[in-house]
Amino acid sequence: MCIDACNDCAAECEHCATACLNEPDATLQSRCIALNRFCADMCRMAVAFMSRSDEHTINFVNKFRALCAEICTACADKCGKHTHLEHCIKCAEACRKCAADCNQMSKSNNLQSEHVDFFPSKAN
Repeated sequence: MCIDACNDCAAECEHCATACLNEPDATLQSRCIALNRFCADMCRMAVAFMSRSDEHTINFVNKFRALCAEICTACADKCGKHTHLEHCIKCAEACRKCAADCNQMSKSNNLQSEHVDFFPSKAN
């Protein structure tokens, strides 16, 4: 599910950024850290958009998913270069999964598989 992939990706990106800051020479990881932060923020925003989407906003949500996938791919590419750092490897994997799920959902235009009805109507 795209929402789960976005939540997982945001968590891995936050962990990776923190771990990169604790590396002996964090300045070498500055671009990775920046992308981690952008990606985590984008994933959290994508979750918010998907959670409140309806038939009137699904086109906006799908565009947002596509942008999320683009940022996740960039983050995965950058983190994937740091094969000596376990946190970067895990982050790249989560970013790739999120990008794939977001791309799939943005192309399917399927509101039902992601929509969660937090306020179901009461039957009287």
